[in-house]
Amino acid sequence: MTEPASAFLTSAAITATAATTALLPGIDGDALVGALAGGTLYVTSARDLPPLRRAVYLLVSTAAGYFAAPEVLNLVPLQSKGLAGFLGGAVAVTVAMQVIERVKALDVASLFTKRGA
Repeated sequence: MTEPASAFLTSAAITATAATTALLPGIDGDALVGALAGGTLYVTSARDLPPLRRAVYLLVSTAAGYFAAPEVLNLVPLQSKGLAGFLGGAVAVTVAMQVIERVKALDVASLFTKRGA
């Protein structure tokens, strides 16, 4: 079990990194912080995963949420890039995992066989 101090230090380091990155030119700070919050929501709800996998999912979810924020703004009537990043970050890994599981279960041979013949 992870000690509370190490979990706190890890989350503080990730938050500080995101805040520092948001200061760079060309980086949308609202979308980045929103995506980080969305990724954090997903990671904290996935308690059955090992810590390394959760850290990887946090990074992937944050990146996907950041890059999905403009698309979310186009699809959903929102004004806030932060909220769009949050939604993208919270949903990105969940949707990707569902797609991966469905592709694994897909029977490719059945797509090429004639039905009723």
